[in-house]
Amino acid sequence: MDICCKKGLIMKPEYLLLSAICLLAAFPSHAVQFLYVSPEGDDNFSGSSLSVNEDTGEGPLASLTGARNCIRTWRKEKGMPAGGFRVVLSPGLYLLAETFQLEEQDSGLPGCPIVYEASPDAEVRISGGAIISNFGPVTDGTVLETLDPSARTHVLVADLKALGISSFGTPEGGAALYFRNAPMSLARWPNDGFTSIVDIVVEDDHKIHGIPGSMTGLFTYEGDRPSRWLHEKDGWLHGYWFWDWSDERKAIARIDPDLKQLAVAEPAHTYGYRKGQWYYAYNLLSEIDQPGEWYLDRTDGLLYFWPPQSPAENDAFFSILPKLLSLHGCSHITFKGLTFEHARDRAVEVKEGAGIQIRACTVRNCGGDGLDLSGPRGHLVSDCHIYQMGGKGISLTGGDRKSLTPAGHRAENNLITDYSQWYRMYRAGINLVGVGNSARHNHIHNAPHMAIFFSGNDHLLEYNLIHHVCLESNDAGAIYAGRNWTMRGNMIRFNFLHDILGFQEKECVGVYLDDMFSSAQITDNLFVRVTRAAFIGGGRDCSVVNNIFIDCRPALHVDARALGWAAYHADEWLDEAAAEGTLSGIRYGEAPYSERYPALPPILEENPKAPCGNLIARNICIGGKWDEVEDKARELLLFEDNLIDEDPGFVDRDKGDYRLQPDSRAGRMGIRSLPLEAMGNYEDSERAF
Repeated sequence: MDICCKKGLIMKPEYLLLSAICLLAAFPSHAVQFLYVSPEGDDNFSGSSLSVNEDTGEGPLASLTGARNCIRTWRKEKGMPAGGFRVVLSPGLYLLAETFQLEEQDSGLPGCPIVYEASPDAEVRISGGAIISNFGPVTDGTVLETLDPSARTHVLVADLKALGISSFGTPEGGAALYFRNAPMSLARWPNDGFTSIVDIVVEDDHKIHGIPGSMTGLFTYEGDRPSRWLHEKDGWLHGYWFWDWSDERKAIARIDPDLKQLAVAEPAHTYGYRKGQWYYAYNLLSEIDQPGEWYLDRTDGLLYFWPPQSPAENDAFFSILPKLLSLHGCSHITFKGLTFEHARDRAVEVKEGAGIQIRACTVRNCGGDGLDLSGPRGHLVSDCHIYQMGGKGISLTGGDRKSLTPAGHRAENNLITDYSQWYRMYRAGINLVGVGNSARHNHIHNAPHMAIFFSGNDHLLEYNLIHHVCLESNDAGAIYAGRNWTMRGNMIRFNFLHDILGFQEKECVGVYLDDMFSSAQITDNLFVRVTRAAFIGGGRDCSVVNNIFIDCRPALHVDARALGWAAYHADEWLDEAAAEGTLSGIRYGEAPYSERYPALPPILEENPKAPCGNLIARNICIGGKWDEVEDKARELLLFEDNLIDEDPGFVDRDKGDYRLQPDSRAGRMGIRSLPLEAMGNYEDSERAF
C-alpha cells in the first residue's frame, strides 16, 4: 500500500495499475464513482483512471475545477451514482489560477456525498500563491544606500511584474511572502515587541472614562530611529493607540526629526491616542536588517528579501488569490486530508447549504481567516491543523435566534495555533455565532487575543484545552462573549485553561462574560494560572459551579457595572423594551424565549441592571486569590459550599493531578471530580503544566 502512495512514484508507469488497485481497496466503492486528479494530469482526460491512454482519453484530471466540471457532465448524462463521487488527488502542488467555486448544482445528497480528498498518506497542497523564482542580487545604488549596511550583501530582489503578478495588495494586510512553509516578516522596527508614545502633542480635552488622550494622531518619540524613514515611500505604524484591546494600522503622514514627532494619517483612530501606548513601524525598506524580513516596492513591483537560507525551487510563495475555495448554497460535500495555503483573505468560505465537512485538513499560511462556514445546519470542521494564519482559525455561523432553531455546526478535535498573526484583535481561534453550535476537544494556543468567541444562544464549549493566548492584550478573554441579556443557554464545561496572564502579565481574563452577558454556565472547568479566571461583568443568571482554580489571581470576578459606569448600555435596552417590547430585537416575553428561559420574561420587574441570579457553588480554589467582587454585587450572589485554600484531597497537586481521591473532603461536600484525561484533542497527552 505505501509504495503506491509515495510522492514521486504514483505516476511512474510501472506503478499506475497497482496505484489504482490500492486506491480502490482503500476506498470501498459501494457504487461510488471515483475520479482521479494529478499535477501531471489533463482536464481533457476522463478522470476515471490514473493510467494515461491518449487514444481513449483516459487518465487523471489536472485540477479541482476539472473534477467539478466532470462531475457536472456525468450527472447531467448519467445521474448521481448511488454512493456519490470521490475525487482523489495525487501528491503534489496544485496552484490555483482562480478561486475554486462550487454552487448548489455541485451538491451531494444525504448518504451520497461528493468527497474531495488526498490519496492515502499523500501531501496535497492547494495554493493560492505564485512561486517566486527570479531572485537575484540588488544592483540599484539608491536601494543599496537605503538598506541597512548589514543587509546589503544578503538582500535579494525579485521582479514580480516579470512573473505576471500585477496585484500587490496594501500594507494594511493580505498579501504576504512565505518561505519554506513559514510566513516572513514585513520589514519592521523594532524587530520584536513595541516602542511607546512618549507624549501626545495636541491637548484637546479628549477623555474616555476619565483617561486623557488626544484625537489628533501626532505624538513624540524617543531616540532618532525615525530619521532613517524620511525617504521611505510608504511607511506604516501598527499600534494599540488608546486601549490594550484595540489596534489599528496607520500610514506615516509626517516625521519631524528636530521635534521628534510622528504624525499618522487621518482619520483618527476610533478611541484616539494616549501617552504610553505602544506601536511599531513597518513596511520600511531601510528596516530589513535580519533574515526573514522583506519589503515590496508596490510602484515598481520589486520584492526585496533577506532569505533565511538560499532559495531553491518552490521555496518562496507570494499570496495572490483572496480565497481558495468558495461554496455557495452547497450541501453534503466533504474535503479530506488536503493542505490549503497562500490565500490573501481566507482559505475556505462556505455560505448557506448543509452538511459541509472539512476533515483532517491542514490550513496554514493565509493572510486572513482559515475556515469560515455559515448556513442553516450541520457543517463540521474536525481533526484539522490550522496554524500561521493572519486572522481567525474557524468560524461557524448558523441557527435562527428568533425561533431558537439550532444549526448544529461543530468544530471538533482541531489543533489551532499561531493564528491572528496579522489581524491581532478579535480574530479568535474559533468563532461560534447563532444558535446551537459547538466547539469540542480543540487545542488552541499561542495567539495575541482570544481563543473562543461566542455570540448567540445554546452553544456548547466543552473539553477544549486553551493556553498562552491573550499574549498581546489585556481586558481580553480567552473565552469571550459580551453585551446581551437575551443570549442565553450557553454551556462552558470540562475545559482546561492554563497560563493565561495577558500582555506584560497585566491581567486578562479566562472566561469573560462582558457587559451584562447573562445566563452562561461555567461548570466543571480547570483553571491553572489564569488571571480573573471566571468573570461575570454585571450579568445575570450565570453559574460558576464545580470548577477548580489553581494559582489564579483572582479565581472569581463579579461586578455591578450596569449600576455604575455601564448604566448607559442597560438604559438603551430598557428604552427599547419600553418602546418596542423587545430586547436586542428579541421578543423576550414570548415563546420560544419565555419557555426556554423562564428567568428572562420578568427581567424588567426585578432590578434589571443588577447582577441578580448568579450562583457560585462547589468550587475549589487553591493558591492565588479567591474573589474580586464589587460590594454592590456581593450581596446579590448566592455562594454555596466553596472550598477555599483548604486541602480538597487531590491525588497529587505537585504533579498536576487534580483528580479527587475517593474519600476526599471535596467529594464529601458534593464537588465532582473533573474528567481531566478527556480535555483537549482526543489524542492529546499534555497534562503537565
